[in-house]
Amino acid sequence: MVPADNHVHSEWSYDTTGDASMRGSCERALALGVPAVAFTEHLDFTTWREGDPIAASGLQPRHRGRIRPLDVTGYLAAIEECRQRYPGLRVLSGVETGEPHLFAASAGAVIGAHRFDRVLGSLHAVPHGGQLTAVTAAFSFLHADEVMRRYFAELLALVEGSGLFGILAHMDFPRRYWPAGPAAYSEIAFEEEYRAVFRALAASGRVLEVNTKSPLASAGLLRWWREEGGRAVSFGSDAHADWRVGDQFKLAADVAESAGFRPGRDRFDFWRR
Repeated sequence: MVPADNHVHSEWSYDTTGDASMRGSCERALALGVPAVAFTEHLDFTTWREGDPIAASGLQPRHRGRIRPLDVTGYLAAIEECRQRYPGLRVLSGVETGEPHLFAASAGAVIGAHRFDRVLGSLHAVPHGGQLTAVTAAFSFLHADEVMRRYFAELLALVEGSGLFGILAHMDFPRRYWPAGPAAYSEIAFEEEYRAVFRALAASGRVLEVNTKSPLASAGLLRWWREEGGRAVSFGSDAHADWRVGDQFKLAADVAESAGFRPGRDRFDFWRR
């Protein structure tokens, strides 16, 4: 069974190009037999409001760069249009909220005002020198192992400090940019850090994402998730182009199955132990 794709970006995310569109992603999903697509557009912030913990932390947010506010009204209208246009596909709404433990009020105001089907929590930056610094930049002035350990420490703070999200996205995001190449990355070198995050996530009853844009998690890594109490996994292509929807899902499903996870109640559900 091909799983639902619970992590897709379209033209409504600030970091996509003309290769990403809701319509194109829906058509790709239908062609592959992917039963559902969740458009989890980026919800990131470069300033804070009252109630955001980052204001009291002394940290400065990430530099603005390409980051732009999400046009929620326009995005939701596009979701409804696709639901009408593609009745054979379940089209889900959602957001990927970056650093929600630091932007609790800002992210909470958006999430609380809408009934999103999927809310992902993610971490793309680590504290360094009083600034939230993108992990891609952090590799230029910190040893790779140090970047990863800082990342896991902040990811644990995110899981323990935010209840806004239901799925933890790309739990080892810096792995994509490993200086010696992703193949040189060792999961076992960070087993303790993985397990600490997994324990906290499992204790809250939330779901771990199997991200197929990142180097694919091993069956052993997903077994750690099970051993620490994790009960469900979600599959996400993290597509930023139409052609990547459902990418490597058959392989990812095989890996999850070998770790003890099976299709859930129906073809739209998470896979469960």
